[in-house]
Amino acid sequence: MRRRLPSLIIAALVLAVTACGSGTDDTGTSTPADAALKVGVSPVPHGEILTYVRDNLAEKAGLELEIVEFTDYVQPNRALADGQLDANYFQHVPYLDEEKAAKGYRFTALEPVHIEPLGVYSKKVDSLADLPAKGVVAIPNDPSNSGRALNLLANNGVITLREGAGVKATTRDIVDNPKQLEFRELEAAQLPRSLDDTAAAVVNGNYAIDAGLTPATDALALEKGDGNPYANLLVVRDGGDSDPRVRKLEELLHSAEVKTFVADRYKGSVATVF
Repeated sequence: MRRRLPSLIIAALVLAVTACGSGTDDTGTSTPADAALKVGVSPVPHGEILTYVRDNLAEKAGLELEIVEFTDYVQPNRALADGQLDANYFQHVPYLDEEKAAKGYRFTALEPVHIEPLGVYSKKVDSLADLPAKGVVAIPNDPSNSGRALNLLANNGVITLREGAGVKATTRDIVDNPKQLEFRELEAAQLPRSLDDTAAAVVNGNYAIDAGLTPATDALALEKGDGNPYANLLVVRDGGDSDPRVRKLEELLHSAEVKTFVADRYKGSVATVF
């Protein structure tokens, strides 16, 4: 055993040196602390916010960012689970919880960054009161955002939901629909395009902005930000929150500079929550 002791000690020292300055998640993947942090985003506003961070704040903080854009809500979580990304930044906790329950993702949500108010938009009418009888209203088809859309309509008197339906409300929870509206569930990215064919559509803030809409002025009704559970945040694989690169990005996303950028760039259509 004495002959083997020196080689064991050397091996332990090599492992210690290799691990130093790296991040390790629950998959056992170790990444050098100076490697680029690859983050998946929706183009607007997430991609724009991260581009601001990359171009103005990251270098001084010793952080290299690689931004990967996705145009749907499904691929960013798949890519994170597969190890193609180090983090993603596009979703809120209710959506994340659904994804984890349905697909078994082992993800950790970090601190809320911003809220994109869900809004009701129309090319046909100027107010919710003018929605036509039996008109078609498009809403997101993923459960957390469809419930969110129905609650927005209920809070503005368009429909009445069953008491206690909460954020998981579905169309089956509608107990009063005075205009006999038809609700059409669509993939979130398709909602702005549906405005040509529907009386109205309830559109996620990022897709509204990306389609050239200004939520603060164009929406017939808009979610309130105070106490809203749908704030967007950075998500990593379990254990990834110990990665020093992730901690640096978290600090930058919650900086005074980002708060000012969001306020100036989006003028109330997106609002920071820190």
